[in-house]
Amino acid sequence: MITRWKHAGGKLREQGAASLSEQELLSIIISPGIKGRPAELIAAEVLQKFGSLEGLANQPLERLLAIKGLSDVKITRIAAAYELARRLSEGKRKTKL
Repeated sequence: MITRWKHAGGKLREQGAASLSEQELLSIIISPGIKGRPAELIAAEVLQKFGSLEGLANQPLERLLAIKGLSDVKITRIAAAYELARRLSEGKRKTKL
């Protein structure tokens, strides 16, 4: 049975986070989109502009605000997600020492 989702959140609930692409994961963080630009399209543009999630990390606010559909709130969510990932990574390193 093929399931089609209206947004990546439905796919995440049904198949788990590991099944999502970087674009789909990013679209969940920046959701909702704006009129005429769904979150998935904005996420695709972000990844294209910066090349990867690693390229997106630590970008200046001004560079992110230049992307239509990214607001201060959405950029703050992205920064928070990166900080959570950094802290998780740090915690794993500390337990290995």
